[in-house]
Amino acid sequence: MPSQPSKDLQTFKNPAPDRDYEIAFDCPEFTCLCPMTSQPDFAHIVIRYVPDGLCVELKSLKLYLWSFRNEGAFHEAVTNRICDDLFSLLAPRSITVVGEFNVRGGIGTKVTVERAIRP
Repeated sequence: MPSQPSKDLQTFKNPAPDRDYEIAFDCPEFTCLCPMTSQPDFAHIVIRYVPDGLCVELKSLKLYLWSFRNEGAFHEAVTNRICDDLFSLLAPRSITVVGEFNVRGGIGTKVTVERAIRP
């Protein structure tokens, strides 16, 4: 059966929990819908995080990002949601999600969201 979009993010144990290291995902084909016009919005999403106990499984992340394709969302809201969902799932030491949305009406949008576990 072919893959389907899904909000079901999966994890695996961090293989090096005693070390700080960054995992980065480059997602240049993100799409969602403009909530005002229902036209597609295209974005380049970059996710960077320093894991603690868990890492996100790559295929589930791909299906999760795909799940936004038919949802209406403002750029700011969808970037914050991706960050919050991953933060809640992973409890990473830190995470940054950048959404760089293609130009529409002569204006490009870049949204940067950062979260970290406070000591």
